[in-house]
Amino acid sequence: MTSEAILARYTPGKAPPLKVLNVFIELFNTLHTALEKTVSHKTRHERAQFLRRFFRDLKLKAGFKTMPDPRNLGQKHIRAMVQVWQRERLAPATIQTYLSFLRGLGMWMGKHGFVRPPAYYGLALDDYQRHEYAQRDKSWSRQGIDVDALIAQVCAFDVHVGASLRLIQAMGLRRKESVQFRPFEHVVPFGETGLPADQRQADRYAWVKGKGGRVRWIALESPARLAALAHAQSVVSGHDAHMGDPARDLRKNLRRFDYVMEKFGITLRERGVTGHGLRHEVLNEVYQQITGEASPVRGGGSVAPESDRVAREAVSQLAGHARIRASAAYLGQSVVMRRKVAQPRLDAEAADADSP
Repeated sequence: MTSEAILARYTPGKAPPLKVLNVFIELFNTLHTALEKTVSHKTRHERAQFLRRFFRDLKLKAGFKTMPDPRNLGQKHIRAMVQVWQRERLAPATIQTYLSFLRGLGMWMGKHGFVRPPAYYGLALDDYQRHEYAQRDKSWSRQGIDVDALIAQVCAFDVHVGASLRLIQAMGLRRKESVQFRPFEHVVPFGETGLPADQRQADRYAWVKGKGGRVRWIALESPARLAALAHAQSVVSGHDAHMGDPARDLRKNLRRFDYVMEKFGITLRERGVTGHGLRHEVLNEVYQQITGEASPVRGGGSVAPESDRVAREAVSQLAGHARIRASAAYLGQSVVMRRKVAQPRLDAEAADADSP
């Protein structure tokens, strides 16, 4: 049965709105809003949770007497909820995500362009535009933490979490990637990577499957990476084992990781950092190793545009991002990026000055 036929069984105005919404979620929630691919389980869960809450809040917070059928959702409903979000002072990134989720719902209903530009709903630029570049250095050392000493303490408390931290420190892995990493199975000779010969940096490479199923290759060329790998291999129970405690499944191992972070004060509240800050640490170090200057977020000096580009490309690849601009989330804006952002404003000011 087609999706149209399934939905036709639920008459607008008669079928319970949340029931209709759940049908849409069951039919379409695996789909990406812009690309022909599926989305992660995390995105599916967050999108479904938001949409259900959105329709409930139309009555609870926005003052509508009845909850509309999703197919009858109108601009007045979105505008009213945007006003609710503004009153609640939600972060720009949150509002941008919410509008993206609603845009997806519109696409499921065949209403492309249903969600208008943010300005239509009375949102100023600062209300919805997230900062895609780091505005402060989130790495551990910048908060006065002795990184090696703290990791050693964690290793003494929990060998699995400690080994994961060492891998993050050496290879810039995400938390989940570090827990799922298999230190024997995920290491191969260069010849098995499929990389061009002129890109060879080491005899052995680690492969990591990141967000969206993208696989990246990390050269095991430095003493730090080789030492982290050797330590990880000494911790696991077998050649096919991952870094998590074998007595726990993935979800419980991730919860254990978070518990250990909190136990050692690796939180924004206690130390001003999170476990993710260790990833920022290594990515900023890679930038400095390539350019000879600290990154912009660390107050580094001027770097030649080509050198900056090469370093940012290396950082993006190590971090598992397809776009070079993603490096700005760790390194801050380059001089070239700042000029591009500032130029429209400067042009407008010049035009005003020239006008009679």
